[in-house]
Amino acid sequence: MRLLYPDFVSGGLETYHFGANLLAHILPLNPNQPLIRVNIAEPSGEQYPITDGIYAKEQVISGIKNAMEAIEMEQPDKIITIGGNCIVSQASFDYLHGRYENVGVIWIDTHPDVSSPKDGNPNAHAMVLASLMGKGDNSLTSLMKNKKFTAGQILYVGLQPIHAYQQQFLDQQGVQYKIQDKTFLSDGEIKAFTDKFEHILVHLDIDVLDEHFFHSTYFANPELKGDGSGGGKMTMERLTEILQLISRNADVVGFTIAEYLPFDEHKLYKMFKSIRLFNE
Repeated sequence: MRLLYPDFVSGGLETYHFGANLLAHILPLNPNQPLIRVNIAEPSGEQYPITDGIYAKEQVISGIKNAMEAIEMEQPDKIITIGGNCIVSQASFDYLHGRYENVGVIWIDTHPDVSSPKDGNPNAHAMVLASLMGKGDNSLTSLMKNKKFTAGQILYVGLQPIHAYQQQFLDQQGVQYKIQDKTFLSDGEIKAFTDKFEHILVHLDIDVLDEHFFHSTYFANPELKGDGSGGGKMTMERLTEILQLISRNADVVGFTIAEYLPFDEHKLYKMFKSIRLFNE
């Protein structure tokens, strides 16, 4: 199944919602993959409170629960999750971890996504992998129904320099990682990881791409500052090679696409929406 999960509150930008819905049209058509929508409230310009260090905590949790319910109703054997921001992997990866034994996670991302509310970034999309490991904020981790992922099940691809608190978390949990600001992981390193598992889950954060060449990413918007992290360095060509390598050598049962931020297209949409003719 394809799970359209346009969460935007976990990243604090309404363009996540627009991007997820646009992405659903960009993906190749396949009548064998029904599109199931997660019940997410439309963006309204509302600002949400920070509760216990998490922005829009109530809405974030509600979205995860709604995604879990949608998945459980369908009982799919494979899930393509269309985000939205990175939090959208929690429900689908948890479900698939309960369905399959011997599962590895390839996290294609500029950032490690292991933050917690105490680290000063209230956006839950930066917390999702820590949550999947059972080491995140309890309000998120407690929603999971299956066993937690271990350090040995995780491979980072595209990871750029990280904050000290993120490094401390990864080191304490025993997650093996390589900062890839000079060279990315080789094909051999990726294949060696996939060979250890019967099934693979892929989390693709679009901001792994270099914003100088692909502009629908957070870091292509000069108005945004984030938490001080940098953007990605990967080309579309190298990303294509990596995804093809994984798909050739592994049984991919889960694939998340997250953080697609088409800012220019969203501006066009808003412009046309403001014109009376398009609303008559």
